[in-house]
Amino acid sequence: MNNNMKLIADSGSTKTDWCLIDDNGERKTVQTIGINPYHMNSAAIKEVLDKELYPFIFPDAVTEIFYYGAGCSTVRKCQTIDNVLQNFFTRANIEVHHDLLGAARALCGNEPGIACILGTGSNSCFYDGNDISENVVSLGYLFGDEGSGAHMGKQLIIDYFQGVIPTDIIESFNKRYNPTVESILDAVYNQPRPSRFLASFSPFLLENISHPYIKGLVTNSFDEFFSRNVSRYSNYQSVKVNFTGSVAYFFRDVLLESAGKAGITTNKIYRSAIEGLIDFHIN
Repeated sequence: MNNNMKLIADSGSTKTDWCLIDDNGERKTVQTIGINPYHMNSAAIKEVLDKELYPFIFPDAVTEIFYYGAGCSTVRKCQTIDNVLQNFFTRANIEVHHDLLGAARALCGNEPGIACILGTGSNSCFYDGNDISENVVSLGYLFGDEGSGAHMGKQLIIDYFQGVIPTDIIESFNKRYNPTVESILDAVYNQPRPSRFLASFSPFLLENISHPYIKGLVTNSFDEFFSRNVSRYSNYQSVKVNFTGSVAYFFRDVLLESAGKAGITTNKIYRSAIEGLIDFHIN
């Protein structure tokens, strides 16, 4: 690889995909844990880069960085990321954007449409082909995040402790997790990355998706996402709706059923936005 390289990053709350690209199109990819300036200070972000990114690349060779990240929704939070990156990549011109713009560019390119993120958390926007023109605010795992892993995990935990879950699912859940009220409350209120903890129950939901209770829980979460978010956009039934994120990707069959009920025309479903972002910035 040469000394004139672009670095593109797509960061959620759980993982960050980094792709280093030279002038010949040669690529090198690295995956680190997720970075979110709402949950991590500069020192914590620097520690991630020190341990998980820096050893695998040559910072002095990077001349452009396009970073799209969860939590980069204000100038102040974008500046936090920019400052940390600038300390590593002293030669680079750095652009820091919200992960929602990254999703829109990856999914829609230069065409108008609705872009949705369904991963650990959720978000959505109407994209006019150049920028985000409408956004139903995402209120995070406490007040929103409908359709996300955190939202589904939270509902599963509520149902478990309130005795709503069927006996056979309780037995499977206990064998795998054996949770207590104390352990759950500690993880959510005292430990770092509570949304990631709640979303960690997503594999259990996926493994048991054929069970009526589990499918109903997942369906209800998607239904809420469409009714509270997507349906708020102008002409939402006349444009294509696109998705990125692990929850959208792995639960796509249920997602498509829910979208169909809502009269929504679906288009792309990506596990990660990184490939679409590479196409956007290179082609």
